Amino acid sequence: MLVARREERLRALAGELGGEFEVCDVGERRVVEETAERVRARHPGIHLLVNNAGIPGRASFASIDSDRLERLIRVNYLGSVWCLRAFLPALEAAGGADVVNIVSVAGTVAFAPSGPYSASKHAALAFSRAATADLRPRGIRVHTVNPGFVETEGFPQRTALRSRMFRRLVIEPDDVARHVLSVLDRDKRETFVPRVYRLAALAQALAPGLVARAAARSGYRQSHLQSGNE
Repeated sequence: MLVARREERLRALAGELGGEFEVCDVGERRVVEETAERVRARHPGIHLLVNNAGIPGRASFASIDSDRLERLIRVNYLGSVWCLRAFLPALEAAGGADVVNIVSVAGTVAFAPSGPYSASKHAALAFSRAATADLRPRGIRVHTVNPGFVETEGFPQRTALRSRMFRRLVIEPDDVARHVLSVLDRDKRETFVPRVYRLAALAQALAPGLVARAAARSGYRQSHLQSGNE
């Protein structure tokens, strides 16, 4: 069951995979609830929910458009909350299920040129960690996946990053997908992809000043700071 906003792309991918799809904007709670009701009517038990929706926010708190800031929080954080709540009855009915929350290394490291995005991912990370403890006794395993820089349509990392070192760390969506399958097989609770990004989380905790200076030097090109088409 594929869920996203663009019907044309959903229809093509569902046809390729032999699956189903629902058009849904996860940033809108009522839309999520209505979508979940339709899905649960056809599939009362759901064994896997993957929360992967996200939009960029390459701007500072001082310069970002106010509507964009609110949209970031709704999609990157609340979207996962609405989906989990809406599909929870079906996850419980499955008699053993998994939830994968695709968060971000940005949820563990405050990155000044994308402060609003980092804040939305900090919230998503806290939600995922709390849900892990909350749902495990109910037979639902929650897995938090923190990717680093991933090259996608909405996140053109290789052209946005100034630092050659950071550009070398950019991975592809297929790398994340393979990692998710591995996480499910091994029942890992919280992981980073690539694994080296775990060092960034440790550095943030142990030396936040040093991380802040490094992030300022390696940030996004100015021409990309206000970009971010959904």
